[in-house]
This record gives sequence, structure tokens and C-alpha cells, in this order.
Amino acid sequence: MKKYPVITGPTASGKTALAVKAAQALDGEIISADSRQIYTGMDIGTGKDLDEYGTVPYHLIDIVPAGYKYNLYEYLRDARAAFDEITSRGKLPVVCGGTGMYLEALIRGTNLPEVPENAELRKRLASKSLEELTAILSEMKTLHNTTDVDTAKRAIRAIEIQTYYLEHPELTPEVTPTGTDENAVIIGVEIDRDSRRRRVSARLRTRLEAGMIEEVKNLLESGVPAENLIYYGLEYKFITLYLTGELTKDEMIDSLEIAIHQFAKRQMTWFRGMERRGFEIHWLPYDINPDTFVEKVADLLQ
Repeated sequence: MKKYPVITGPTASGKTALAVKAAQALDGEIISADSRQIYTGMDIGTGKDLDEYGTVPYHLIDIVPAGYKYNLYEYLRDARAAFDEITSRGKLPVVCGGTGMYLEALIRGTNLPEVPENAELRKRLASKSLEELTAILSEMKTLHNTTDVDTAKRAIRAIEIQTYYLEHPELTPEVTPTGTDENAVIIGVEIDRDSRRRRVSARLRTRLEAGMIEEVKNLLESGVPAENLIYYGLEYKFITLYLTGELTKDEMIDSLEIAIHQFAKRQMTWFRGMERRGFEIHWLPYDINPDTFVEKVADLLQ
């Protein structure tokens, strides 16, 4: 097995364009590690920018309908299938994305059981507030990030998963016998805080002008429940709250901009945590010349 690159970084760092450049040069194909780009119809808000890929094949983008609740178990299953399919053709997998939980689980070789819905548990939890659900979940596991408790639905699902593990201790998530994939070379696209904030703000304006509000409106009109869009967070959460009359347009834009900045900060916290957990991340500057970036990646794969 040859070494392969895992290209990551916070939102608005430009990692996708750099990953595509590397894939073009190294006869590779992109495996997305973005928890929202998997959904069809969620294009502007997730920043798919499919034109950037050119002739480079990509995987795990537009694979399930908006409204579906894709999970880590499914990601690991689908990413490993894509990895095997790409390598079977002699191509290089280039993993790219900013969902740290997906990346770390994939590289670490985590195995997850498929956790079924627990209707009785959901009924018992349905009347509880987000604060109450957060307290319940925090008693069941250490909350490393706030993703599990962004919404009541997310928190209930997280409690459901933890309950399943408690009832089936033999299925608790484990690292496979092979452990961390030593062939994974993690390359982080590093961007300073001020530049990142400028790029986030500029990108938000561009996406609003490109029709991001209309995209969310179309999803609602197509039958995707508002609560499902809120579940996806960030753009889809705040624009839905605006379209359903819970926020003014100015409140939506201000709240969304703050939330994206906070999200980028949480991403960096996750990546720094990965380093503390023993993962080596080779950081390269976001404004690096793309050809130089490719050369650096090629050298790291040797």
C-alpha cells in the first residue's frame, strides 16, 4: 500500500483547490471528508464548487438526498469502499475535507456498529429541553465538541447511540487491530486568524449573492422539513430561521457570520487535539504557490 495524502484545514482555507491540484498532478481522485457535501441540493451553502474539480473524479459528494441524516458509521463504510475502488484501479486516493471527526475515525481505523433507532427512548426524551439533553449526554460521555448538542435532535441521537453502546458493550467503538493507518500523510492548510476571518466574511457575501437563500427556500419548498435543515447547522440553520420568520435578514447574516467564525475555531481546536492524540499534521500555508504545494505533498509521500 502506497502512502496517500489527507488534506485538511479550517473552512475558507482553500484546501479543496489545493487538493484538486495535487490530485491532478499525482493521478489521484478525491474522497470528500465533508459532512454536508454528501447531500444533493445543498450546493452553495456547503461550498461544493464542483467546477474546481475539472476532470478530477470525486467521491462522497451528492450521494444522499437533503433531509437525510447521514452518520459516521455510513461515512466510514462509504469512504472505505471508495478507497478500495480507487486503489483497485491504480489511482491515488486524496482525502480532502474539514470534518475532523470523519478524518480521525477514518485514519484511526475505527469500527462502528450500525445503531438503530430507539423509538421508546426518543419518546421519553422528546419533551426535554436542549439543556436537559446536554446534561444527560454529558453524564454518558465526555463532550469533546458541541456538534452533538447543536440541536435537540442531534442530542437525542447522540444519547440514543450512547445508550446502545451501554446496552451492547461488546459493540463499543474500537480501533481495528491494524490501528492508525501509517500510510495516511496528513497535510493541514494553515491560515492565520485575521486572514481566515476576512475570507469567511467575503465568502459569505459571495454565497448570499449567488443565491444561497434561494437554495434553502427551494429545499423547504421541495418538502425538506425545516427542522432537518436546522439540524445541518450554519448556513442551513440560520437561513431557515430567517425564512420561517424567527430571524430578520440582518440578524440572520450577523448570526451566521459569527457561527462560521466559531465553527472554524472549533475545527482548529479539533486538529490541535489530533496532534495531541499522536497524529502528525504537516502544516503548509494557505497562500502557498499551488505548484509548490504539489511538490511538498509529493515529497511527503515518498
